[in-house]
Amino acid sequence: MAACLANTSASTPCEYPPKTTKNHQRIKGKPEYSAFSISVTTSLSLSLSLSIEMQSTAFRLSPPLPSLRSPSLHSRRSGAGYDAVHASAVAGSPDDVPPGLAARCFPPRRWSSVSPSSSSSSSRLRPWSGVGGFGCEREGRSRSLEARATSVPEAAGDGEKSGSVARTLELGLLFGFWYLFNIYFNIYNKQVLKVYHYPATVTMVQFAVGSVLVLFMWTFNLYKRPNVSRSQLVAIVPLAVVHTLGNLFTNMSLGKVAVSFTHTIKAMEPFFSVILSAMFLAEIPTLWVVGSLVPIVGGVALASLTEASFNWVGFWSAMASNLSNQSRNVLSKKVMVKKEESMDNITLFSIITIMSFIIQFPATCYLEGFKFTPGYFELAAKSGLNVKQVLVRSLVAALCFHAYQQVSYMILQRVSPVSHSVGNCVKRVVVIVSSVLFFRTPVSPINSIGTGIALAGVFLYSRVKKIKPKPKMA
Repeated sequence: MAACLANTSASTPCEYPPKTTKNHQRIKGKPEYSAFSISVTTSLSLSLSLSIEMQSTAFRLSPPLPSLRSPSLHSRRSGAGYDAVHASAVAGSPDDVPPGLAARCFPPRRWSSVSPSSSSSSSRLRPWSGVGGFGCEREGRSRSLEARATSVPEAAGDGEKSGSVARTLELGLLFGFWYLFNIYFNIYNKQVLKVYHYPATVTMVQFAVGSVLVLFMWTFNLYKRPNVSRSQLVAIVPLAVVHTLGNLFTNMSLGKVAVSFTHTIKAMEPFFSVILSAMFLAEIPTLWVVGSLVPIVGGVALASLTEASFNWVGFWSAMASNLSNQSRNVLSKKVMVKKEESMDNITLFSIITIMSFIIQFPATCYLEGFKFTPGYFELAAKSGLNVKQVLVRSLVAALCFHAYQQVSYMILQRVSPVSHSVGNCVKRVVVIVSSVLFFRTPVSPINSIGTGIALAGVFLYSRVKKIKPKPKMA
């Protein structure tokens, strides 16, 4: 080809590609290439290397704006601060810029070539200075993409806030239902016990309605049916016995004294809890806990001295209810300590409810006889008892009795025991105030002060109970 170009006056035209002869094919066993093929190969290799170098460098280009710069070498290696959306926004080709914007967005610059001897790693570390800020349209697109990328954490934060608000509203509704069911239970239960003087029968009806509700939820899979072993049933029996006694004594007290006075006496539950825990669990109370019991005992004593409806049977029944309920808590810690025997609170309460009905039914028949037969209600209606009203209120009280305890355990699964104790203290205040207003119970100023001191002591106990004693230094 070079000879053909040099001899332009030759009469014969140049052939492309030139014909090869046998002498041109092999010289001493080695291939020989023409000058044209060598030049073409060299040109292609240089063009290909330059194209690859320019493409790999252009992929890492960033616009001149500070907010759209490429991450540094350290951030690329560590992965911190790297934005995949931002990287993809600047990875396009400059050929996407419309021709009308080329003069405005591409200032004329000189490109410096990199010598072949320089390492490829150094060329990757330097930004390409040939393009200052290619494409105004691409700059706007990059800005919009970067704005979307930075808005993701804000959306996640909004989701967390909305989830927290939803959980707070759910917890508030549970506390509201807990208090409401408790108020209705005490009011309707008191109305029934005032005209129907059979607390054992009333207690049995409450356990019967609760058992029906539990079986209904298990049957229709509203709550998972537990697989209870024989050892678990044996461990639950003592809990069911004291649970039955606690509710029976509470109904006996409500039938004898005012609702407000019964709940004032029941404010002494922390006193029995501390004594039983020290006796059977070897839990020595702190001075803070012992100090919080003083206003509880003093307040109950002051309220009892000035109570208009004071009755010894009602007083000791409420005390026995405190002892039974706290014995249940201590037994649950002492008996059900094995991991395979433990279960959630709602399942445990459901099983205890069924067992309590089984225990209470024969005890009721022995203590009070069959005071729930149609023949008895017929005779009672002739003596002036409003049977329909008693049955309806007994059913509503039983439903509220089971509902408020179920909701109480649902709250306990969502909050700490200390928060649950504070909520229980507030619940007692709400029940006392509502019963006084509904039944128009006469309350003296000293009685109110005593009740307030006792409830303040309960609140103080719930707060100082979480204070742990300091370990003794050896």
